[in-house]
Amino acid sequence: MDDIDRFLREDLGKDGDITSDALFTKETARAVIIAKETCTVAGLEEARNVFEKTKAKSTLLVRDGAVVRKGTLVLEIRGAAKSILKGERLALNFICRMSGIASETKLLVDRCRKINPTVTIAATRKTTPGFRHYEKKAVILGGGEPHRYGLYEWVLIKDNHLKLIGSVEEAMNRVHAKVSHKIIEIEVENEQDALAAAKRNVNVIMLDNIPPRTGETIARKIRQINPHVHIEVSGGITRDNITKYAKFADRISLGYLTHSAKSKDFSLEIFKN
Repeated sequence: MDDIDRFLREDLGKDGDITSDALFTKETARAVIIAKETCTVAGLEEARNVFEKTKAKSTLLVRDGAVVRKGTLVLEIRGAAKSILKGERLALNFICRMSGIASETKLLVDRCRKINPTVTIAATRKTTPGFRHYEKKAVILGGGEPHRYGLYEWVLIKDNHLKLIGSVEEAMNRVHAKVSHKIIEIEVENEQDALAAAKRNVNVIMLDNIPPRTGETIARKIRQINPHVHIEVSGGITRDNITKYAKFADRISLGYLTHSAKSKDFSLEIFKN
């Protein structure tokens, strides 16, 4: 059983779509999914998989990651009316949610790349339990990067780790003693810790909740010590101030991409055959 099987079971339970089962028998229909606003569309592959599970045939009319205008038909579905209606809401949930994330990501990527062509916009682990893969995929479709998928992927020493360990130096000593062949990143909140980290064998330094002007100064000092370190910024970053960080950061990570991006509006319209 895969994710889509589980999501369908959540909607159908043991008794299925009792409304459609009461109203229809073998009637067939055609349906289309329509963008109700201009956006970067995502989730079409997942929607197609939903209808495959419900035994309806669907055809992508645009590709995931494309910018579509209001009124664009993005998916066509044919089959038994009950099969189409059974998958309608789950398919729309995928498309609406993932398109919202992809659209916000693309907006920020386009805005920041005008300032710094090499900066990347990244997601975080602030995701919906059980839906992380799809939310991070939407970030990728919007031109961003997923960052860590989980705690297993690379080392990220955060503020709570440092509070318990006591210092950047001791944290780095413990990590290097036990971890090899993994990216090592450390989150810092002040210049002292940032420069201490720059002197150690670290791949990424994240400047967390630091104003852009201060962050730019710290980033310059970090690069004087270690020109190869990757500088990430996070915390307190919005649409309005993100370009100030883009000037000096290699990567900008934003939790709101996956926890607060507004879903886009799509609808399914069905027609008798």
